Amino acid sequence: MTREGDVDEDKRATLRRFAALGAASPFARFGDSGSESDAPDAIAGYVSAHPGTHFSKLRDDLKLGTGEAQHHLHRLENEAVVTSQKDGDYRRYFPAGQFSEFEQVALGYLRRSTARGMLVTLLRRPDVTASELASELDVSRPTVSNYAADLESAGLLSREDGYAVTEPETVLTLLIRYADSFGDDVAALAGEADSLLRYDP
Repeated sequence: MTREGDVDEDKRATLRRFAALGAASPFARFGDSGSESDAPDAIAGYVSAHPGTHFSKLRDDLKLGTGEAQHHLHRLENEAVVTSQKDGDYRRYFPAGQFSEFEQVALGYLRRSTARGMLVTLLRRPDVTASELASELDVSRPTVSNYAADLESAGLLSREDGYAVTEPETVLTLLIRYADSFGDDVAALAGEADSLLRYDP
């Protein structure tokens, strides 16, 4: 049986771990704020390591209460440490000033397992068909078609001649840079990065 003290200590350890990342960020400005909580720096560190994360994921991973997370995120946005954008039913958070609009949109979709799986597969196999994508990801053809339409509307995918990632180097760079924050499907991609990058002479 888990005791309340164990839960509190686990939360403190989690906050301290991400607070170290946040304190190292050039955007962190909380050393003289008078706050005794590690939460602001922890949130800044978490967002730095998981750009494009949504509110519920951040709150749950940092073991924060809803009101506590909302309070500190509001403060961080006011201090221009983090920024956010609405993404359907989610609000996604990013370190302020670090990503272009395209990169923010890309990171939002890369945080969705099916969309990420499609993009990863297309980076590895640019000639893959919709049927092969559905089989590879264990989803239906209509699901692939729906996600492809969403990705096209977001500017991440072209469907003019099959499926093609529109800015493959940018998407691949984001995947590799934040591989630890994505699922296992991205971990193996790091070793293949050199062969996947293609530059036009």
